[in-house]
Amino acid sequence: MKEIKVVIIEDHNLTRIGLKAALQGREDVKIVGEAANATEGLKLLQILRPDVATVDIGLPDFDGIELTRKYRELQAQSEEYKTKILVLTMQNSEEAVLAALGAGADSYCMKDIESEKLIDALLETYEGNSWLDPNIADVVLRKIRAETESQKGENSEANTKTISIRAVDSEIEKVIETYPLTPRELEVLGLIVEGCDNAEIAKRLFLTVGTVKTHVRGILSKLCVDDRTQAAVRALRSGIIS
Repeated sequence: MKEIKVVIIEDHNLTRIGLKAALQGREDVKIVGEAANATEGLKLLQILRPDVATVDIGLPDFDGIELTRKYRELQAQSEEYKTKILVLTMQNSEEAVLAALGAGADSYCMKDIESEKLIDALLETYEGNSWLDPNIADVVLRKIRAETESQKGENSEANTKTISIRAVDSEIEKVIETYPLTPRELEVLGLIVEGCDNAEIAKRLFLTVGTVKTHVRGILSKLCVDDRTQAAVRALRSGIIS
């Protein structure tokens, strides 16, 4: 793996020091910049163009959610900006989680996360996957399940399938039917929906992390999605996982 360039956007000095210590424990991670507010952080993302940025929500000038939104707007204007956003915060409210993901955050985890899990989150985010703290994943997936059940309740039983796959394009539905998931992929997908990361999935299914990653890539391809969160959403809304 090549060197992963990281920018830390965090207003608390001690937290910033702790993040640096945790991340610099790996030879393939390099901290290329730090910022104590959103304005400076946004500038660093444009100048340094890191692979991943850790972003705190509670920044003093404007919050990390707004920073994420502004950066996504820059990305839409230029392909030069490719930084992945890992939101790292103490806020686990449904409102904060959904707002951050809605603004375009790639991953979301809590500041009290263990160092090893933080590294996992960083690597998953760098590789293009969404990493969600298990507690955060519960918030997101409960919201999706609630919306799905609400949709079902508003329609007759005869229309249940149509409603449950409402967010699935007809062509994508055909792809899912033509290339169904294997039993093992279904097991892996079920654990993704539960919020498990690759290491936890490997432990539960007695597989290597490399094998899990292979299954995850197959799942993303068959479901026509870009990351784990989208896979979980599609699994629930298409009825693959209930």
